Parts: sequence; C-alpha cells; structure tokens
Amino acid sequence: MSKASSKFIQECENAPRLNEMFSFFSATASGRSGAPQRFPRSDLRLFEYDSKLVRFAKKQRGLWGHFDPHYFSSIPYRLEEEIRLGDALLEYGKSDRRGRSPVGYYVLGAAEGTFARALADLAAGSILTLSCSPNKENEESFFRFGRPCFSAFFPGPFHRLTPSILSTDPILQPLGGKFDVIVEDTTFQMYSPNRSEQIDFVKQYLKKDGIFLFVEKFRQADPAEYLRRELQKDCGYKVRYFSPDQIEQKTRQILKRMNLNEVTLQTMAAEIGKHFSHACMTWNSGNFYTLAASDNAENLSELVEHMFKPCIPQEYVYEDLPNALPGFSMKLPGFRLSVNDDDGIV
Repeated sequence: MSKASSKFIQECENAPRLNEMFSFFSATASGRSGAPQRFPRSDLRLFEYDSKLVRFAKKQRGLWGHFDPHYFSSIPYRLEEEIRLGDALLEYGKSDRRGRSPVGYYVLGAAEGTFARALADLAAGSILTLSCSPNKENEESFFRFGRPCFSAFFPGPFHRLTPSILSTDPILQPLGGKFDVIVEDTTFQMYSPNRSEQIDFVKQYLKKDGIFLFVEKFRQADPAEYLRRELQKDCGYKVRYFSPDQIEQKTRQILKRMNLNEVTLQTMAAEIGKHFSHACMTWNSGNFYTLAASDNAENLSELVEHMFKPCIPQEYVYEDLPNALPGFSMKLPGFRLSVNDDDGIV
C-alpha cells in the first residue's frame, strides 16, 4: 500500500484543480458556462458502423451530464475514443479470465462519472464501478438519472479516497478495496507534474495483475511541434463547437496553467517504469494519448485485443498503434475487426 507523504498530500491540496481552476469546473459542471454552441455527436463512419461500438455510444449518450458536452467538444475525437475504450473494457470485464467475482473499475477525474456508469449499466452487475470528482455539481449530475445499482461516486479528489471509504460503500464492498482496472482521465495534469507519487498513491487500489490506463495531454520535446498540434486542435476541431472567444478564454483560464503540470511522453514512460513492468500506447490525438500499464503482460494484451482500431481521422494521429512505450519491450496483438449485425444499430 502507498504511504503517501504529508508533503504529497499537501501538494495535492494546493493544486490548481482545487484552487484557481475550481470555479471554472463548478460553473461548467452546473451548466452555468462552458457549454459548446452545439453538442458533439459520435461519428458512426469512424466506427465503421460496428454494432458493439454503437451500442456503447447509445448507452453513454443517454447518461450525459452538463460537463460531458464541454469535454467531448474540447479534445479531437475523445468522444469516439471513450466509446472505443468503453466497449473494450466491457468485453475485458466479462471475459472468463476475470473469474466469477464482480470486476471492479475505478475512473478518477471523469466529471459526472458517465463513462463508469455506462460500463456498469451494460454489464448488469458483473462490473462494479467508482467515479470521483471534487465538484458537487458533478455528483448531482451523477444521480440525475436515479441511484445506480452498480456504480458508486466519491465526492472528493482522488487523494482523499481511503480504504475505509471503499470497505464501507455497499456497492463496492464485494471488491475488497481493489480494482481490476483504474482509468486516470486527464486528472494528474490538473494537480502537478509529480507523476511517480501520483501513480504510487492510486496504485494502492489496483490488483497485482490489474491495468492502469492514463488519458493525458503531453508536452513535446520540441515546443514548436506542441504548438502546431494545439493549433490543429483549436482551429481544426474545437472551432466547430466553440466561438473564438470561448476558446481564448479557456486557454487563458485553464490551459496555460495546466500546461505547467504536463510532462513529456518520455518522462511519463520513465515514471511508469518505476511502477509497472509493461506499458503501451493505444490511442493518440495530437498532444493527447491513451496509455496502458500493468505487471501482467497477458492481461494488457487481452485488453488491446478487445479494442477496435482508433476511431479518428489519420491526420490527428502521430504514432503507430498499438505500440510499446519508450523503454518498454512487449509484443502486442492487433486491434479487433469490425462487428456488423443488427443488434445495437440505431
């Protein structure tokens, strides 16, 4: 178990996410501001009309809160990636290799918990999930569709979660305080660049053969390349949903401060290497990546096998996928093929 230092806990308490950024996230989560001029919709063409992806997309869209439209309008094709990842995690959780006990997923930082709740609803009891957010407005959105049977919500930042909270929650008790998969959704970059201690703290809740997924924005070794990808994001994607004034305001209020807490992909790989034996990248959109790490290579490969190919136009992708992270050596399977049948097509 992680023995987080008081210095680390204080670092988290003093982080931008809980201080200068807090009001922005509250206003956006409540719907008072930050809403895009039009809502994003998943592109079925990028799914190749895959029936499994369409099924997950339908469930996920029916649970959106106020923050979801803002989030999916801000990162190019993050909506399609969440659906792709959700479908893979659903199949991974239902696999015979997981055994008969409920499988546990912990998604930290994913606003109103839509992703985790969609997973739990579709699994109908075989997957139990936890979401967390320090903003009360996100908790209110989480319960706007009723109290779920298989999903829990912790109203606080990730570093305030304790084993006693997990052991006393009636939904999460069957998990014994450990999760099969943990997903960090653009959270660490809101706190500090201290990835090693952040990973170490959260890893205490991961099973020994579990998978840790990271969805983060990374710096580039070349600042000009970072800026080029940012311009591609803002001018090629975000402008479809936000006005120029909205984009500039968020850059001033959030992104310039958040950028100080980003790390390079090479730094992240080195920090992951302190905690896991295997790691790979499974998605890329400009400066954003999805990374997966585990001490169990077979579990990591199985999750990759359940993934459909990245649902994103090629011009936003700068990596060959799937691929091992720098410094890691592992043989990865290819992504799965499309499934087209009548089930799930809407």
